[in-house]
Amino acid sequence: MGVSPASVPMVRTRFAPSPTGMLHIGGARTALFCWAYARRHGGKFILRIEDTDQERSTLENEKAIVESMTWLDLAWDEGPYYQMQRLARYREAADRLLAEGKAYPCYCSKEELDAMREAQTARGEKPRYDRRWRDSKETPPAGREPVIRFKNPLEGDVTWDDAVKGPISVSNTELDDLVLLRGDGVPTYNFGVVIDDIDMAITHVIRGDDHVNNTPRQINLYRALGAALPVFAHVPMILGPDGQKLSKRHGAVSVMQYKLDGYLPEAIVNYLARLGWSHGDAEMFSRDQLVQWFDLAHISKSAARFDFEKLKWLNGEYLKAYSDQALVDALAKDKPGLVRAIADVLDPVAMTAAGRAKFQLTTDVEHFLAAMATPSHPDPAAAGKHLGEPGRAMLARLLPRLEACEWKPEAISAAAKGLIAEEKVKPPLVMMPLRLALTGLEHTPAIDAIAAALKKDVALARLERAIRAPAA
Repeated sequence: MGVSPASVPMVRTRFAPSPTGMLHIGGARTALFCWAYARRHGGKFILRIEDTDQERSTLENEKAIVESMTWLDLAWDEGPYYQMQRLARYREAADRLLAEGKAYPCYCSKEELDAMREAQTARGEKPRYDRRWRDSKETPPAGREPVIRFKNPLEGDVTWDDAVKGPISVSNTELDDLVLLRGDGVPTYNFGVVIDDIDMAITHVIRGDDHVNNTPRQINLYRALGAALPVFAHVPMILGPDGQKLSKRHGAVSVMQYKLDGYLPEAIVNYLARLGWSHGDAEMFSRDQLVQWFDLAHISKSAARFDFEKLKWLNGEYLKAYSDQALVDALAKDKPGLVRAIADVLDPVAMTAAGRAKFQLTTDVEHFLAAMATPSHPDPAAAGKHLGEPGRAMLARLLPRLEACEWKPEAISAAAKGLIAEEKVKPPLVMMPLRLALTGLEHTPAIDAIAAALKKDVALARLERAIRAPAA
Protein backbone atom coordinates (compact mmCIF):
# COMPACT_ATOMS: atom_id res chain seq x y z
CA MET A 1 0.00 0.00 0.00
CA GLY A 2 0.98 3.63 -0.31
CA VAL A 3 -0.34 6.65 1.55
CA SER A 4 -0.78 9.97 -0.19
CA PRO A 5 1.15 12.71 1.69
CA ALA A 6 -1.87 14.97 1.48
CA SER A 7 -3.92 12.42 3.39
CA VAL A 8 -1.37 11.91 6.18
CA PRO A 9 -2.40 13.51 9.48
CA MET A 10 0.16 15.03 11.80
CA VAL A 11 0.48 11.88 13.86
CA ARG A 12 0.26 8.25 12.74
CA THR A 13 1.14 5.46 15.14
CA ARG A 14 0.98 1.70 14.77
CA PHE A 15 0.81 -1.43 16.84
CA ALA A 16 2.37 -4.41 15.09
CA PRO A 17 2.02 -7.66 17.03
CA SER A 18 3.18 -11.03 15.80
CA PRO A 19 0.54 -13.79 16.00
CA THR A 20 3.11 -16.25 17.38
CA GLY A 21 1.43 -15.84 20.76
CA MET A 22 -1.52 -14.17 22.42
CA LEU A 23 -1.50 -10.53 23.50
CA HIS A 24 0.12 -10.13 26.90
CA ILE A 25 0.26 -7.19 29.29
CA GLY A 26 3.47 -5.69 27.88
CA GLY A 27 2.10 -5.67 24.35
CA ALA A 28 -1.24 -4.32 25.55
CA ARG A 29 0.50 -1.38 27.22
CA THR A 30 2.44 -0.63 24.03
CA ALA A 31 -0.81 -0.73 22.04
CA LEU A 32 -2.45 1.56 24.61
CA PHE A 33 0.37 4.12 24.43
CA CYS A 34 0.25 4.11 20.60
CA TRP A 35 -3.53 4.47 20.65
CA ALA A 36 -3.54 7.22 23.28
CA TYR A 37 -0.84 9.25 21.52
CA ALA A 38 -2.70 9.12 18.21
CA ARG A 39 -5.97 10.10 19.89
CA ARG A 40 -4.30 12.90 21.84
CA HIS A 41 -3.10 14.50 18.61
CA GLY A 42 -6.11 13.75 16.44
CA GLY A 43 -4.08 11.27 14.42
CA LYS A 44 -4.51 7.72 13.18
CA PHE A 45 -3.80 4.42 14.92
CA ILE A 46 -2.91 1.52 12.61
CA LEU A 47 -3.00 -2.20 13.37
CA ARG A 48 -0.51 -4.37 11.50
CA ILE A 49 -0.14 -8.13 11.91
CA GLU A 50 3.48 -9.17 11.44
CA ASP A 51 2.85 -12.75 10.35
CA THR A 52 6.08 -13.61 8.54
CA ASP A 53 6.99 -16.34 11.04
CA GLN A 54 4.78 -18.87 9.28
CA GLU A 55 5.84 -21.80 11.45
CA ARG A 56 4.69 -20.17 14.69
CA SER A 57 1.96 -17.77 13.56
CA THR A 58 -1.58 -19.05 14.05
CA LEU A 59 -5.06 -17.82 13.22
CA GLU A 60 -6.05 -18.56 16.82
CA ASN A 61 -3.41 -16.15 18.14
CA GLU A 62 -4.42 -13.52 15.61
CA LYS A 63 -8.05 -13.76 16.71
CA ALA A 64 -6.98 -13.56 20.36
CA ILE A 65 -4.98 -10.38 19.70
CA VAL A 66 -7.92 -8.73 17.93
CA GLU A 67 -10.31 -9.90 20.66
CA SER A 68 -8.03 -8.48 23.36
CA MET A 69 -7.74 -5.09 21.69
CA THR A 70 -11.49 -4.99 21.12
CA TRP A 71 -12.13 -5.82 24.79
CA LEU A 72 -9.80 -2.99 25.85
CA ASP A 73 -11.57 -0.72 23.32
CA LEU A 74 -8.33 0.16 21.51
CA ALA A 75 -10.07 0.79 18.21
CA TRP A 76 -7.75 1.07 15.22
CA ASP A 77 -8.39 3.40 12.32
CA GLU A 78 -6.70 1.35 9.59
CA GLY A 79 -5.94 -2.33 9.16
CA PRO A 80 -5.29 -4.88 10.12
CA TYR A 81 -2.63 -5.10 7.46
CA TYR A 82 -0.77 -8.39 6.97
CA GLN A 83 2.89 -8.63 5.98
CA MET A 84 2.40 -11.92 4.14
CA GLN A 85 0.06 -10.07 1.77
CA ARG A 86 2.83 -7.55 0.95
CA LEU A 87 5.64 -9.83 -0.27
CA ALA A 88 5.71 -8.23 -3.71
CA ARG A 89 6.28 -4.82 -2.12
CA TYR A 90 9.25 -6.07 -0.11
CA ARG A 91 10.75 -7.63 -3.23
CA GLU A 92 10.29 -4.33 -5.07
CA ALA A 93 12.10 -2.41 -2.32
CA ALA A 94 14.92 -4.96 -2.18
CA ASP A 95 15.34 -4.83 -5.97
CA ARG A 96 15.62 -1.05 -5.74
CA LEU A 97 18.41 -1.30 -3.16
CA LEU A 98 20.18 -3.90 -5.32
CA ALA A 99 19.94 -1.65 -8.36
CA GLU A 100 21.35 1.29 -6.40
CA GLY A 101 24.26 -0.76 -5.07
CA LYS A 102 22.99 -0.59 -1.48
CA ALA A 103 22.32 -4.30 -1.17
CA TYR A 104 23.78 -7.51 -2.54
CA PRO A 105 22.98 -11.21 -2.92
CA CYS A 106 24.66 -13.51 -0.42
CA TYR A 107 25.02 -17.20 -1.29
CA CYS A 108 26.34 -18.50 2.04
CA SER A 109 24.84 -21.80 3.10
CA LYS A 110 23.66 -22.41 6.65
CA GLU A 111 26.66 -24.69 7.19
CA GLU A 112 29.07 -21.98 6.04
CA LEU A 113 27.48 -19.43 8.35
CA ASP A 114 27.63 -21.84 11.30
CA ALA A 115 31.31 -22.58 10.63
CA MET A 116 32.03 -18.85 10.30
CA ARG A 117 30.48 -18.08 13.68
CA GLU A 118 32.19 -21.03 15.38
CA ALA A 119 35.59 -19.87 14.13
CA GLN A 120 34.93 -16.30 15.28
CA THR A 121 33.84 -17.50 18.71
CA ALA A 122 36.96 -19.66 19.00
CA ARG A 123 39.09 -16.58 18.28
CA GLY A 124 37.22 -14.62 20.95
CA GLU A 125 35.49 -12.41 18.39
CA LYS A 126 31.87 -11.33 18.27
CA PRO A 127 30.11 -13.76 15.91
CA ARG A 128 28.77 -11.96 12.86
CA TYR A 129 28.55 -12.25 9.11
CA ASP A 130 31.96 -11.42 7.60
CA ARG A 131 30.61 -9.70 4.47
CA ARG A 132 32.33 -12.24 2.17
CA TRP A 133 29.76 -11.71 -0.62
CA ARG A 134 29.54 -7.90 -0.21
CA ASP A 135 31.94 -7.10 -3.06
CA SER A 136 32.59 -10.63 -4.27
CA LYS A 137 33.35 -11.38 -7.90
CA GLU A 138 32.94 -15.12 -7.38
CA THR A 139 30.58 -17.14 -9.51
CA PRO A 140 27.47 -17.95 -7.46
CA PRO A 141 27.02 -21.61 -6.52
CA ALA A 142 24.72 -23.37 -8.95
CA GLY A 143 21.16 -23.90 -7.79
CA ARG A 144 21.54 -21.98 -4.53
CA GLU A 145 18.92 -19.28 -3.84
CA PRO A 146 20.60 -16.21 -2.31
CA VAL A 147 19.43 -14.01 0.51
CA ILE A 148 19.56 -10.27 -0.03
CA ARG A 149 21.79 -8.40 2.42
CA PHE A 150 22.01 -4.68 3.14
CA LYS A 151 25.27 -2.82 2.67
CA ASN A 152 25.43 -1.29 6.10
CA PRO A 153 27.75 1.78 6.28
CA LEU A 154 31.22 0.74 7.43
CA GLU A 155 32.06 3.99 9.22
CA GLY A 156 30.41 6.63 11.34
CA ASP A 157 27.73 6.47 13.98
CA VAL A 158 23.96 6.14 14.01
CA THR A 159 22.50 8.71 16.39
CA TRP A 160 18.93 9.53 17.28
CA ASP A 161 17.10 11.40 20.02
CA ASP A 162 14.79 8.84 21.54
CA ALA A 163 11.57 10.44 22.84
CA VAL A 164 11.82 8.38 26.04
CA LYS A 165 15.48 7.49 26.52
CA GLY A 166 17.10 10.62 25.13
CA PRO A 167 20.13 10.69 22.78
CA ILE A 168 21.46 7.29 21.72
CA SER A 169 24.46 6.65 19.49
CA VAL A 170 25.71 3.37 18.02
CA SER A 171 28.83 2.89 15.90
CA ASN A 172 28.31 1.35 12.49
CA THR A 173 31.23 -0.95 13.26
CA GLU A 174 28.86 -2.70 15.70
CA LEU A 175 26.37 -3.51 12.94
CA ASP A 176 26.65 -6.20 10.31
CA ASP A 177 25.08 -6.49 6.88
CA LEU A 178 21.63 -7.68 7.88
CA VAL A 179 19.52 -9.93 5.71
CA LEU A 180 16.67 -8.07 4.01
CA LEU A 181 14.98 -10.90 2.13
CA ARG A 182 15.34 -14.59 2.78
CA GLY A 183 15.69 -17.02 -0.07
CA ASP A 184 11.94 -17.65 -0.12
CA GLY A 185 11.22 -13.93 -0.54
CA VAL A 186 9.96 -13.39 3.02
CA PRO A 187 11.41 -10.25 4.62
CA THR A 188 13.31 -10.25 7.88
CA TYR A 189 11.82 -8.31 10.78
CA ASN A 190 13.93 -5.18 10.37
CA PHE A 191 13.34 -4.85 6.64
CA GLY A 192 9.60 -5.56 6.74
CA VAL A 193 9.08 -3.08 9.57
CA VAL A 194 10.89 -0.26 7.79
CA ILE A 195 9.09 -0.75 4.47
CA ASP A 196 5.74 -0.97 6.25
CA ASP A 197 6.35 2.10 8.38
CA ILE A 198 7.44 4.11 5.34
CA ASP A 199 4.45 3.00 3.23
CA MET A 200 2.01 3.55 6.09
CA ALA A 201 3.51 7.00 6.81
CA ILE A 202 4.13 6.20 10.46
CA THR A 203 5.33 9.32 12.25
CA HIS A 204 5.88 7.89 15.75
CA VAL A 205 7.23 4.42 16.47
CA ILE A 206 6.33 3.67 20.08
CA ARG A 207 7.50 0.21 21.15
CA GLY A 208 9.24 -1.77 23.87
CA ASP A 209 12.87 -1.05 24.64
CA ASP A 210 13.80 -4.59 23.60
CA HIS A 211 13.80 -3.04 20.11
CA VAL A 212 16.48 -0.42 20.85
CA ASN A 213 19.15 -2.62 19.25
CA ASN A 214 17.07 -2.86 16.07
CA THR A 215 16.72 0.90 15.72
CA PRO A 216 20.18 1.81 14.32
CA ARG A 217 19.82 -0.90 11.68
CA GLN A 218 16.42 0.46 10.75
CA ILE A 219 17.63 4.05 10.65
CA ASN A 220 20.32 3.09 8.14
CA LEU A 221 17.63 1.46 6.01
CA TYR A 222 15.45 4.60 6.17
CA ARG A 223 18.38 6.65 4.98
CA ALA A 224 19.29 4.22 2.20
CA LEU A 225 15.69 4.44 0.99
CA GLY A 226 15.70 8.24 1.19
CA ALA A 227 12.84 8.28 3.69
CA ALA A 228 12.26 10.63 6.61
CA LEU A 229 12.80 9.14 10.04
CA PRO A 230 9.87 8.73 12.43
CA VAL A 231 10.13 9.69 16.08
CA PHE A 232 11.32 6.68 18.06
CA ALA A 233 10.06 6.16 21.60
CA HIS A 234 11.25 3.04 23.42
CA VAL A 235 9.18 2.15 26.46
CA PRO A 236 10.90 0.33 29.36
CA MET A 237 9.84 -3.22 30.11
CA ILE A 238 7.43 -4.31 32.83
CA LEU A 239 8.90 -6.22 35.75
CA GLY A 240 7.23 -8.60 38.16
CA PRO A 241 6.85 -7.75 41.86
CA ASP A 242 10.25 -9.37 42.49
CA GLY A 243 12.04 -7.05 40.07
CA GLN A 244 12.55 -9.77 37.43
CA LYS A 245 11.12 -9.62 33.91
CA LEU A 246 7.38 -10.20 33.99
CA SER A 247 6.68 -13.79 32.99
CA LYS A 248 4.23 -16.65 33.40
CA ARG A 249 5.62 -17.47 36.84
CA HIS A 250 4.30 -14.09 37.99
CA GLY A 251 0.90 -14.88 36.53
CA ALA A 252 1.61 -12.77 33.44
CA VAL A 253 -1.03 -14.39 31.33
CA SER A 254 -2.77 -13.25 28.17
CA VAL A 255 -4.98 -10.19 28.30
CA MET A 256 -8.17 -12.21 27.90
CA GLN A 257 -7.27 -14.26 30.97
CA TYR A 258 -7.65 -11.05 32.99
CA LYS A 259 -11.20 -10.85 31.70
CA LEU A 260 -11.83 -14.45 32.75
CA ASP A 261 -10.32 -13.66 36.16
CA GLY A 262 -12.84 -10.89 36.73
CA TYR A 263 -11.09 -7.67 35.73
CA LEU A 264 -12.83 -4.79 33.98
CA PRO A 265 -11.32 -3.40 30.77
CA GLU A 266 -11.43 0.16 32.09
CA ALA A 267 -9.44 -0.89 35.16
CA ILE A 268 -6.83 -2.67 33.01
CA VAL A 269 -6.51 0.40 30.76
CA ASN A 270 -6.17 2.75 33.73
CA TYR A 271 -3.58 0.52 35.41
CA LEU A 272 -1.52 -0.03 32.25
CA ALA A 273 -1.53 3.69 31.49
CA ARG A 274 -0.19 4.37 34.98
CA LEU A 275 2.43 1.63 34.64
CA GLY A 276 5.42 3.60 33.42
CA TRP A 277 3.61 6.87 32.69
CA SER A 278 2.15 9.44 35.03
CA HIS A 279 0.17 12.65 35.13
CA GLY A 280 0.91 14.26 38.47
CA ASP A 281 -0.43 12.15 41.30
CA ALA A 282 -3.55 10.97 39.47
CA GLU A 283 -4.16 7.27 40.17
CA MET A 284 -7.64 6.93 38.69
CA PHE A 285 -8.65 8.64 35.49
CA SER A 286 -11.10 8.13 32.67
CA ARG A 287 -10.25 7.16 29.13
CA ASP A 288 -11.05 10.72 28.04
CA GLN A 289 -8.64 12.11 30.63
CA LEU A 290 -5.94 9.72 29.44
CA VAL A 291 -6.35 10.96 25.88
CA GLN A 292 -6.29 14.57 27.07
CA TRP A 293 -3.14 14.11 29.16
CA PHE A 294 -1.04 11.48 27.42
CA ASP A 295 2.41 12.48 26.21
CA LEU A 296 5.76 10.82 25.63
CA ALA A 297 7.70 13.16 27.90
CA HIS A 298 6.24 11.62 31.05
CA ILE A 299 6.98 8.01 30.18
CA SER A 300 9.43 6.75 32.77
CA LYS A 301 12.95 5.85 31.66
CA SER A 302 13.08 3.01 34.18
CA ALA A 303 11.17 -0.27 34.21
CA ALA A 304 7.83 -0.43 36.03
CA ARG A 305 6.82 -3.15 38.48
CA PHE A 306 3.51 -4.88 38.06
CA ASP A 307 1.59 -4.90 41.35
CA PHE A 308 -1.24 -7.42 41.18
CA GLU A 309 -2.74 -6.27 44.49
CA LYS A 310 -2.88 -2.67 43.30
CA LEU A 311 -4.57 -3.76 40.09
CA LYS A 312 -7.14 -5.71 42.11
CA TRP A 313 -7.75 -2.68 44.34
CA LEU A 314 -8.18 -0.44 41.30
CA ASN A 315 -10.58 -2.92 39.76
CA GLY A 316 -12.61 -2.86 42.96
CA GLU A 317 -12.83 0.91 42.74
CA TYR A 318 -14.15 0.70 39.19
CA LEU A 319 -16.54 -2.04 40.23
CA LYS A 320 -18.15 0.34 42.72
CA ALA A 321 -19.34 2.50 39.83
CA TYR A 322 -21.43 -0.36 38.43
CA SER A 323 -25.00 -0.69 39.62
CA ASP A 324 -26.15 -4.00 41.05
CA GLN A 325 -28.28 -4.53 37.97
CA ALA A 326 -25.33 -3.79 35.67
CA LEU A 327 -23.19 -6.39 37.43
CA VAL A 328 -25.92 -9.01 37.11
CA ASP A 329 -26.46 -8.10 33.46
CA ALA A 330 -22.74 -8.54 32.79
CA LEU A 331 -22.78 -11.89 34.56
CA ALA A 332 -25.86 -12.98 32.63
CA LYS A 333 -24.05 -12.17 29.39
CA ASP A 334 -20.97 -14.22 30.30
CA LYS A 335 -22.64 -16.95 32.38
CA PRO A 336 -26.28 -17.12 31.31
CA GLY A 337 -26.65 -20.66 32.63
CA LEU A 338 -25.66 -19.64 36.15
CA VAL A 339 -28.07 -16.72 36.31
CA ARG A 340 -30.93 -18.87 35.03
CA ALA A 341 -30.09 -21.61 37.53
CA ILE A 342 -30.15 -19.33 40.57
CA ALA A 343 -33.29 -17.41 39.59
CA ASP A 344 -35.56 -19.87 41.44
CA VAL A 345 -33.46 -19.64 44.59
CA LEU A 346 -32.66 -15.96 45.00
CA ASP A 347 -32.97 -12.48 43.56
CA PRO A 348 -29.56 -11.97 41.92
CA VAL A 349 -29.75 -8.17 42.01
CA ALA A 350 -30.70 -8.07 45.69
CA MET A 351 -28.05 -10.66 46.53
CA THR A 352 -25.42 -8.68 44.63
CA ALA A 353 -26.40 -5.62 46.66
CA ALA A 354 -26.07 -7.66 49.85
CA GLY A 355 -22.56 -8.85 49.09
CA ARG A 356 -20.96 -6.14 47.03
CA ALA A 357 -18.94 -4.51 49.84
CA LYS A 358 -16.47 -7.37 49.46
CA PHE A 359 -16.34 -7.44 45.66
CA GLN A 360 -13.12 -6.53 43.87
CA LEU A 361 -13.54 -8.72 40.78
CA THR A 362 -16.53 -9.64 38.68
CA THR A 363 -15.72 -13.25 39.53
CA ASP A 364 -16.35 -12.33 43.17
CA VAL A 365 -19.94 -11.58 42.18
CA GLU A 366 -20.23 -14.88 40.34
CA HIS A 367 -18.77 -16.92 43.19
CA PHE A 368 -20.86 -15.15 45.85
CA LEU A 369 -24.13 -15.69 44.00
CA ALA A 370 -23.26 -19.32 43.35
CA ALA A 371 -22.34 -19.86 47.00
CA MET A 372 -25.56 -18.27 48.24
CA ALA A 373 -27.64 -20.29 45.76
CA THR A 374 -26.00 -23.58 46.74
CA PRO A 375 -24.57 -23.21 50.23
CA SER A 376 -21.76 -25.47 51.34
CA HIS A 377 -22.02 -27.74 54.36
CA PRO A 378 -20.92 -25.85 57.47
CA ASP A 379 -17.46 -26.50 58.79
CA PRO A 380 -17.83 -29.18 61.53
CA ALA A 381 -16.25 -26.96 64.15
CA ALA A 382 -18.57 -24.08 63.27
CA ALA A 383 -21.60 -26.37 63.19
CA GLY A 384 -20.69 -27.78 66.58
CA LYS A 385 -20.40 -24.28 67.99
CA HIS A 386 -23.52 -22.70 66.48
CA LEU A 387 -25.86 -25.51 65.38
CA GLY A 388 -25.86 -27.70 68.43
CA GLU A 389 -29.02 -28.11 70.50
CA PRO A 390 -29.01 -24.48 71.78
CA GLY A 391 -28.55 -23.08 68.27
CA ARG A 392 -31.23 -25.28 66.71
CA ALA A 393 -33.60 -24.43 69.55
CA MET A 394 -33.05 -20.74 68.88
CA LEU A 395 -33.77 -21.26 65.17
CA ALA A 396 -36.98 -23.11 66.08
CA ARG A 397 -38.13 -20.05 68.02
CA LEU A 398 -37.07 -17.69 65.22
CA LEU A 399 -38.76 -19.64 62.41
CA PRO A 400 -42.41 -18.65 63.12
CA ARG A 401 -41.39 -15.00 63.48
CA LEU A 402 -39.79 -15.13 60.03
CA GLU A 403 -42.72 -16.97 58.54
CA ALA A 404 -44.99 -14.15 59.69
CA CYS A 405 -42.81 -11.18 58.71
CA GLU A 406 -42.62 -9.21 55.47
CA TRP A 407 -39.67 -10.49 53.46
CA LYS A 408 -37.46 -7.43 53.61
CA PRO A 409 -34.10 -6.88 55.38
CA GLU A 410 -35.53 -4.50 57.97
CA ALA A 411 -38.40 -6.83 58.83
CA ILE A 412 -36.07 -9.85 59.11
CA SER A 413 -33.73 -7.84 61.31
CA ALA A 414 -36.64 -6.75 63.53
CA ALA A 415 -37.81 -10.36 63.93
CA ALA A 416 -34.33 -11.47 65.01
CA LYS A 417 -33.90 -8.53 67.38
CA GLY A 418 -37.30 -9.24 68.89
CA LEU A 419 -36.21 -12.79 69.71
CA ILE A 420 -32.91 -11.56 71.13
CA ALA A 421 -34.76 -9.16 73.43
CA GLU A 422 -37.32 -11.74 74.48
CA GLU A 423 -34.70 -14.42 75.25
CA LYS A 424 -32.35 -11.87 76.82
CA VAL A 425 -29.35 -13.31 74.93
CA LYS A 426 -26.44 -11.79 73.10
CA PRO A 427 -27.03 -11.22 69.35
CA PRO A 428 -24.55 -13.89 68.13
CA LEU A 429 -26.61 -16.63 69.81
CA VAL A 430 -29.37 -15.90 67.30
CA MET A 431 -27.54 -14.43 64.32
CA MET A 432 -24.77 -17.04 64.04
CA PRO A 433 -27.14 -20.03 63.84
CA LEU A 434 -29.20 -18.07 61.30
CA ARG A 435 -26.11 -17.24 59.21
CA LEU A 436 -24.79 -20.80 59.25
CA ALA A 437 -28.20 -22.32 58.46
CA LEU A 438 -28.77 -20.02 55.47
CA THR A 439 -25.26 -19.87 53.98
CA GLY A 440 -23.11 -22.61 55.53
CA LEU A 441 -20.58 -19.89 56.39
CA GLU A 442 -19.46 -18.23 59.62
CA HIS A 443 -18.54 -14.95 57.97
CA THR A 444 -20.76 -13.13 55.47
CA PRO A 445 -22.04 -9.63 54.84
CA ALA A 446 -25.21 -8.57 56.74
CA ILE A 447 -27.29 -11.70 57.12
CA ASP A 448 -30.63 -9.87 57.10
CA ALA A 449 -29.87 -8.57 53.58
CA ILE A 450 -28.72 -12.02 52.43
CA ALA A 451 -31.82 -13.66 53.89
CA ALA A 452 -34.08 -11.14 52.15
CA ALA A 453 -32.32 -11.77 48.84
CA LEU A 454 -33.16 -15.47 49.10
CA LYS A 455 -36.64 -16.51 48.05
CA LYS A 456 -38.66 -16.73 51.29
CA ASP A 457 -39.63 -20.36 50.83
CA VAL A 458 -36.00 -21.27 50.14
CA ALA A 459 -34.76 -19.50 53.26
CA LEU A 460 -37.44 -21.05 55.50
CA ALA A 461 -36.70 -24.51 54.07
CA ARG A 462 -33.01 -24.10 54.90
CA LEU A 463 -33.90 -23.15 58.47
CA GLU A 464 -36.18 -26.16 58.82
CA ARG A 465 -33.43 -28.47 57.59
CA ALA A 466 -31.01 -27.02 60.10
CA ILE A 467 -33.52 -27.41 62.92
CA ARG A 468 -34.21 -31.07 62.01
CA ALA A 469 -30.56 -31.97 61.45
CA PRO A 470 -28.96 -34.18 64.11
CA ALA A 471 -26.79 -32.37 66.63
CA ALA A 472 -23.36 -31.59 65.24
